[in-house]
Amino acid sequence: MTRVVLLGGGYVTLHAYATLMRRRARDVRQGDLEIVVISADHAHRFHGFTGELVAGMIDPDRVATPLAEAMPLARIIDGRALSIDAVHQSVSYRRGEHAVEVLTYDHLVVGTGAREPASEVVGLEQYGRTLRGPDEIVALAEHLATVPGSPVVVAGGGIAGAELAAAIADRGHPVTLVHSGSRILGEWSDQSGLVTRAEKELDHLGVRVMSGVRLSEVTPTTAVLSDGTTLATATVVAATGQRPVYLPGLDPWRDERGRLRTGRTLAVRHAVWAAGDGARVEHPSTREPVPANALWAMKGGDHIGRAIARRLDGKAPRPFRYRGLGRAASFGYGRGISELYGVPFTGAFAWTLRLVFFLRFMPSRARAAGVVSDLARFAVTPRRARAGVVQVATPSTPRRLVRPEAA
Repeated sequence: MTRVVLLGGGYVTLHAYATLMRRRARDVRQGDLEIVVISADHAHRFHGFTGELVAGMIDPDRVATPLAEAMPLARIIDGRALSIDAVHQSVSYRRGEHAVEVLTYDHLVVGTGAREPASEVVGLEQYGRTLRGPDEIVALAEHLATVPGSPVVVAGGGIAGAELAAAIADRGHPVTLVHSGSRILGEWSDQSGLVTRAEKELDHLGVRVMSGVRLSEVTPTTAVLSDGTTLATATVVAATGQRPVYLPGLDPWRDERGRLRTGRTLAVRHAVWAAGDGARVEHPSTREPVPANALWAMKGGDHIGRAIARRLDGKAPRPFRYRGLGRAASFGYGRGISELYGVPFTGAFAWTLRLVFFLRFMPSRARAAGVVSDLARFAVTPRRARAGVVQVATPSTPRRLVRPEAA
C-alpha cells in the first residue's frame, strides 16, 4: 500500500486530496492507496468570508467544514505534527496529551500554512486576537457582540486587515486601522485607483486609518503604537502578516523567512511537496514568490495532487504553470473592489464578482448555498436588528454611532 500524508487542514490539503481522488479514487477504495490527514483542527476554515462572518452577515457554520465531510475517504488524525524525518520518510505527531506517534509516508504534502507573528508585539498574545487558529474568527465575532459600540484597533493594512476593519465598523464599532506602510493594500500597489477606492470605502464607514506606524504593545485596555500614541480600546486584532508554521526536519530547504523552498514541480526534496503560505513557490513567469493567499494555495494543492498521481503512474511530474487570476476585497454588503486579469472593478459588480468566485471554491455546495441564503436574509434585515446600533450620517459630518433608543 502506498501512503500519502497531508499535513494541515487548509486549502493545500483539501485540493491535493480532491485531485488525487479524481485520478486515483479506485486505488483508495481498493486499499492500494491510503491518504492520511494530520491536522490540529477538526475542520477546514474557509477564510474568504471572514468579513461577512464578523459583520454578522453569515452563520459561523457556513465557513467551517469538518475534515471528515470534506475528505470522506481519507484517514483523519486529530493531532499536531511535531517533526519530519526526511531520511526515513516519517512524521511524528501527538494526539492531545497522548504519547508521540510516528507515521511513515511515501509522499508527504506540507500544507501547515502560517500564523500571525503575535509574539513580536508585547502583550498581543495575552490581550489581543488573531484569526488563523481554530475558531478564532468565530470567537472574535462573539466577543464583539458582548462589547457593542466599543473601540477596536486592527493592526495591518493589507487586504485582510482592511476587510476586517470594514466589517467591524459595519457592526457599529469605531475602528482604527494601523498600518506600517504609507498606504493601505500594498498588494495592490499596481492598482492605485483601487487603493483610492478602498480608502474612500473605509472613510465612508468611519474607519480611522493611521499610516506609517506599527502596533508595539497591547494591554487589557489600550493599544500602544510605535510613535508613542496610546489608543483606548476594548479589542485589538492582528492582521499583521504571517510566519510559516515551523516543523523541524526540513531546515536545509527553508528560506530566510522560514518558508519551504520548492522546485518547479513544487517538490521540496524527494517525496516531500509544499505549497500555500508556508512555502516559497516561484511564479512560472517572473520567478518571484507568488502571493500568500487562498487561490495560490488551492492551485498549489491541485498541482501537487496531479504531481503525486503522475509519480504513482511512473511518470515525471510537470512544472507548476498557474499564472494567477485576480484579487478582490469587500467593504460591506454590495461594496467592493476587484481585479480580474489586471482589469479593475468597483462597487456592486466587484462585490458580486468576488462572491461568485468564493462560492465556486467553497468545499461544500450545501454551505455555499447557505451563504447565499444568509446574505439574502441580511439584505432585507433592518439595520438596527443587525448589530444593535444604527448608523447616522449627514452630508457635513462623518458617521456617528447612535443607540437604537436614541435614534
